Amino acid sequence: MSLVEILILLIVAGICGGIAQGLAGYSGRGCLVSIALGFIGALLGSWMSDVLELPELFPVEVGGRSFPIVWSIIGAALFVAILGALRGRRD
Repeated sequence: MSLVEILILLIVAGICGGIAQGLAGYSGRGCLVSIALGFIGALLGSWMSDVLELPELFPVEVGGRSFPIVWSIIGAALFVAILGALRGRRD
């Protein structure tokens, strides 16, 4: 992968992680957290789609590899919701 492809992948992962944070009600953690959540979500979401034998929804090809947008958002939102439930509420 070239440097430009890596940067595009980081941007796509950051956007997916940011959308997932908004869906799960987790906000204000920064760009690096959004990128990490996007990648974790892609791993978790892709695993879930393989286990449930569901198709890859809206994949983006970057550097000859597929990045599953919808599964990344779903996986990251699920991951954030689980983390939020484990941490409990802060008042």
